[in-house]
Amino acid sequence: MMDFQKEYERWLKFATTDEDIETELKTMDESQIEDAFYCDLAFGTGGLRGVIGAGTNRMNVYTVAKASQGLADYLNKFHENSSVAIGYDSRIKSDMFAKVAAGVFAANGIQVNIWPTLMPVPTVSFATRYLGYSAGVMITASHNPSKYNGYKVYGSDGCQITTEAASEILAEIEKLDIFADVKKSEFETGVADGTIRYIPDKVYTAFVEEVKKQSVLFGETVDKNVAIVYSPLNGTGLKPVTRVLREMGYTNIMVVKEQALPDGNFSTCPYPNPEIKEAMSLGMEYTKKCNADLLLATDPDCDRVGIAVKNRSGEYKLLTGNQVGLLLLDYICSQRIKHGRMPADPVMVKTIVTMDMGEQIAAHYGVRTINVLTGFKFIGEQIGKLEAQGKADSYIFGFEESYGYLTGSYVRDKDGVDGAYMICEMFSYYKTHGISLLEKLDELYSTYGYCINTLHSYEFEGSAGFEKMQNIMKIFRGEITEFGSKKVVKLLDYAESFDGLPKSDVLKFLLEGHCSIVVRPSGTEPKLKIYVSVSAVDREEAEKIEAEIVKSAEKWF
Repeated sequence: MMDFQKEYERWLKFATTDEDIETELKTMDESQIEDAFYCDLAFGTGGLRGVIGAGTNRMNVYTVAKASQGLADYLNKFHENSSVAIGYDSRIKSDMFAKVAAGVFAANGIQVNIWPTLMPVPTVSFATRYLGYSAGVMITASHNPSKYNGYKVYGSDGCQITTEAASEILAEIEKLDIFADVKKSEFETGVADGTIRYIPDKVYTAFVEEVKKQSVLFGETVDKNVAIVYSPLNGTGLKPVTRVLREMGYTNIMVVKEQALPDGNFSTCPYPNPEIKEAMSLGMEYTKKCNADLLLATDPDCDRVGIAVKNRSGEYKLLTGNQVGLLLLDYICSQRIKHGRMPADPVMVKTIVTMDMGEQIAAHYGVRTINVLTGFKFIGEQIGKLEAQGKADSYIFGFEESYGYLTGSYVRDKDGVDGAYMICEMFSYYKTHGISLLEKLDELYSTYGYCINTLHSYEFEGSAGFEKMQNIMKIFRGEITEFGSKKVVKLLDYAESFDGLPKSDVLKFLLEGHCSIVVRPSGTEPKLKIYVSVSAVDREEAEKIEAEIVKSAEKWF
């Protein structure tokens, strides 16, 4: 732990370029000073993510500039003519942080290429690959509340940086004094002299065209007159999602007016995550009022998609990320088989916390499953490995329980634009054949058995919370023999590297009766997460078993 009082006093003296930070520094009490300065904001495979504000443990112009300097030093070690693509979302100060990062890169002789307006996170992955840049940076905190922002880094392959690369970049960052060692230049000067360029519109169009190519109708005609309500949750999805849908024939779209335009305060959805029921509530109101067929919502950086559909009694039901992923997997596989478009060695990639039924569906269609650690970057990494073997076309689908989907290899991160489009196509296909998505889901349960997956998050704020999370993980690595009525059959500790996966602070308990529980600290938030997977004869029994397992796990908190 650093000497937080000493560092605070340094900031009082040198942090003079941002009025918001100056004001905050002068009004802090001792506990606020400790929380803001007891450590540096962690840099890992997810880059940076934290609360916006003054301090080394906050997202601000100084921590962004320091991270950018470390990344610049890393890039210049490995590239003679380094280049970087930068994107940003609708969050508070995202555009400012993007310009600060651009100025640092330009001052270090790196060619900067920045989207001229806010864009979804997958477009940074796409631009990095499409234009052959050395790296990509996206300013976003994804689905977090408005007080957060973040800094996401991509390699030249368009995939989020690996554990090894993150460690090397962190080593460069740690060499730096946050005030003395960061090279800076003005954004406007860089634009004027050409060291900072705007990414041309043709790249955006190329991205849209790649998304449109993901269709698996292969010439089939379906009824596209689907009444769709769409909410971008005040983020980046409005233009790309509606453009793709309209260009592909889905014109009956109503946008949730209050959530259409960028708004970093997220006033109508304080937690702008389509996984959360409250974030979908305004969209649900619209959907009910106009009796729409389908509700779509994307998170602020447009890499996650949530949906709601009608049940048999005409009420609207939210589907989970697992359920949508299973439906998409089955739809894609069945369409490819029907049209003779399945590759020779088809591959589906999912995370270890994603519903295991995905493996059963994949096996039914002769598709190989690759399981990876939590985080879509590991799915992107597997696409890269297939590409290196000349088998990029073998990848047909990847998904994670947290509402992330990707059907093609054109980007290496989850893509809410692609997800929204493919969901609409799947919905239209089944509607044309007189089948609802809920009916199709019931059919999958009938074929493969009933199961549920749930996620539970527990917040541990500040230095004391971080220490408590570490202690909880130690307890779980102890002699726990059962959760509820289910005995532990095997413990998989991913801190011990196996199955070719990198080491990670993740525990998976395999329980009797085809049940499991995964425990892991979040890599981007002060949270501990547990994922419970239950197989049972019916929903009532599954929910009972799940509740017992969760209650048993919570007693150790």
